[in-house]
Amino acid sequence: MTATPEAVELTKLAAAAAADKKAVDIVALDVSDQLVITDCFMLASAPNERQVQAIVDAVEEKLRERGAKPTRREGDADNGWVLLDFTDIVVHVMHTEQRGFYGLDRLWKDCPAIEVPDVRPDAADPESAG
Repeated sequence: MTATPEAVELTKLAAAAAADKKAVDIVALDVSDQLVITDCFMLASAPNERQVQAIVDAVEEKLRERGAKPTRREGDADNGWVLLDFTDIVVHVMHTEQRGFYGLDRLWKDCPAIEVPDVRPDAADPESAG
């Protein structure tokens, strides 16, 4: 089984919203073969709590515009990890240190990656490349 096209599209929208708020290490994975409760995970990191919150807010706003509302929200930026459950996708926004400690990337490394647009800030702005 693979992720539905709708789940993949929502994941890409979430990744773009995170990138707009300067998230780093954005990874999208098709976890549908491993989990029956969701199709995709999106992971993103930020260096501080304020930026974690900004990324969470941007992802929620972008997906709400598309008609998707989180069914569950866990954690908070002050603790360095927020999970947004949109049923078809689960978004993890983590403080960089928390992400390294919990190692979700290692845990789900066998799942196929979902290609997201090149979201490095310098790739989005040709003038910043120098």
